[in-house]
Amino acid sequence: MILSVIIPAFNEGNTIFRLLERVSAVVLIEDISMEIIVVDDCSTDNTAMELQRFLDGNPGIHVKSILHEKNRGKGAALRTGIQAATGDFIVVQDADLEYDPREYNILLQPVLEGFADVVYGSRFVGSKPHRVLFFFHSVGNRFLTWLSNLLTNINITDMETGYKLFKSGILKSVRLVENGFGFEAEITAKVSRIPGIRIYEVGISYYGRTYHEGKKVNWRDGFKAIYCILKYNIFSRK
Repeated sequence: MILSVIIPAFNEGNTIFRLLERVSAVVLIEDISMEIIVVDDCSTDNTAMELQRFLDGNPGIHVKSILHEKNRGKGAALRTGIQAATGDFIVVQDADLEYDPREYNILLQPVLEGFADVVYGSRFVGSKPHRVLFFFHSVGNRFLTWLSNLLTNINITDMETGYKLFKSGILKSVRLVENGFGFEAEITAKVSRIPGIRIYEVGISYYGRTYHEGKKVNWRDGFKAIYCILKYNIFSRK
C-alpha cells in the first residue's frame, strides 16, 4: 500500500526543505510506502531552489515535482497533485511547518482498521500541543465549522484543518473546482454527500505561524470560506 503526500507550495522557501526532511523521515505503519508530490504554484521566492537542494542532497528519496507556470491557488495545486497521485491513500500536507508529518500514522489508523474512508485531523480535540495564537482566528474557524456542520449535518470540530486523509478512490471521484482556499469547504460539502461515507476525526498537534512568520490566510479567506460553504451546500451541489 502507498500513501500519497500532496504538498501544495507557494513561496515556502523558508520551510520547504525542512518540511521535506520531516516528511521523508516518517516511518509509516503496516509497511506502507510513501509517495511525495510537491506542486510548486509558480513561487516567486527560492522555493524551487530549496526543493532542488533537497533533491540533490537526498538522491535516494523520490519526490515528484510539478511546476505551475502561473499562480493558480491552493485548490488548483491540490487538483494537480490529486491527478498525479498513484497511492491507495492521499493526505494533504501544507508546505509550512504548522502540521507534524509524524502524525500521518494517527490519520491512517482508523482507515487501516476498517472504520473510516476519510479522516480529518482536528486541532481542537485531544491533548497534543497547540500553539496559542489569534483569538479571532479560533472564533472564525469554529464559526466556519459550525456553519458547515449545520448544512452538511455532520459534526466535525475542525472543517478548516490542513490535515485531511482520504482513500484515494474517494477523493479522485469528487469533482473539485475551487482554485483558492475554498478547497476545505468544497471538499467537506461534497464528501459529506457521498452515500455511506465514513468520516472520522482524530486529534492532532498544531504549530501555527504568525503573519510575520509567513502565514497567508486572512479575513478575506474567511469570507470566501463562508461563500463556498453556502455555494456547495445549497446552490451548487454537483
